[in-house]
Amino acid sequence: MKAKATLKQIAKEFEVSISTVSKALSDSPEISEATKIKIQEYAKLQNYKPNSIAKNLKNQRTNTIGVIIPNILNPFFAKVFSGIEKAALAKGYNVITGISNESYEKEMQVMDMLNNGTIDGFIVSVAEETQSVKEYQHFKDIINSGTPIVMFDRVAETIVCDKVIVDDFESSYDATQHLLKLGSKKIALLSTIGNLSVGKLRFDGYQKALEENNIKLNDKLLVVENEIDLFDKKLTNLFLKEKVDAIFALDEHASTMAMKLAIKKGIKIPEQLNIIGFADGVWSKRLTPSLSTVSQHAPEIGAKAAELLINKLNTKDEFYQHQTVVIKTELRQRESTRKL
Repeated sequence: MKAKATLKQIAKEFEVSISTVSKALSDSPEISEATKIKIQEYAKLQNYKPNSIAKNLKNQRTNTIGVIIPNILNPFFAKVFSGIEKAALAKGYNVITGISNESYEKEMQVMDMLNNGTIDGFIVSVAEETQSVKEYQHFKDIINSGTPIVMFDRVAETIVCDKVIVDDFESSYDATQHLLKLGSKKIALLSTIGNLSVGKLRFDGYQKALEENNIKLNDKLLVVENEIDLFDKKLTNLFLKEKVDAIFALDEHASTMAMKLAIKKGIKIPEQLNIIGFADGVWSKRLTPSLSTVSQHAPEIGAKAAELLINKLNTKDEFYQHQTVVIKTELRQRESTRKL
C-alpha cells in the first residue's frame, strides 16, 4: 500500500518550510498561485490527507463525539446511533463509538480512554450495572474536567447534564389502557429490565392504569426477571398456571418469547390473547402475527442528543441551562391486538 505523504515530506520535495506547505494547502493568499497549484497537485498525487485531529487540537477541538452505548446487539441502540451519526456528520462532527457491555467498569474505562483529547463531548446511555450500583462519580469527574455529557434513554437523575428520554411512564400507562379498552381483564406484565430506570417507569405506568380501573395488582401475573434463562422458565410457568387474556411486554426479548410460547400452546392471537411489546425492533414486523408495539422513535432520540451536545459545545453562555427533552412515543397497532 502506498504510504500517505506528510507535510514534512512535501516541504522537503519543494525545498520550502512546513508552514508554507500548510498555507498552500489551505489556499492562503500569502502564497503565490503558482506555488499553491504545484503543491496542491503534488499533495493530491501523493495521496496526502490532513490530520484533522492534530489540526483541531491546536484549537483545543477535535470535532469528534464519543458515543457510549450499553449493548451493540440491541436494535434500539443501533437506531439511536444512526440518528446521532447522521445529525453529527451534518454539522461536521465525526463519531467514535464505545460499548460498555452493561458493565460499570467497562463504562468507566472506555470514557476515561476517550476523555484524553480524543473527543469534545459524550453521548451516553447508562450501563445496566452502573444503574444497579448507582455509582455515577465518573460522569461527574468528566463533566468537571470540562467535557460535556448528554444522556439518553437510561439516565442518571443526579447528574446535571442535558438528557433525552421518552415518556416511558405515560406510554406504558397508555398501552395498558388500550388493552383494558379491548376488554382485557387479566393483563400479564413481562420484563427483563426490572433493574433499569426505564423498566421501573414502565412498570409504574402499567400499575397506575390498573389502579385507575379498580384492578388490583396481581403478583401471579408479573414476570419480572433480569436473568434471561430464569425469565424464560418463569414465563413458561405463567402460561401453564394462569389464563391471561393480554400481555404487556416491556422489552423485545419478553415480547418475542411471549409470542413464541403462546403460538406453541395453540393460543390464538389476538382472538384469545392481545400482546403489546415495547421498542419497535425489526422482529416486530416480521413476526407472525406482527407485533403491536410502543415505538420510541430511536433515530429522533439520537438526532436530538447530537443537537444538544453540539449546541453545548458551541455555546459561549456562562449560564447555560441544561434541559431534559422528552420524545413522545407512538403505539403502533399490528396483528397481535384486536381492533377497537
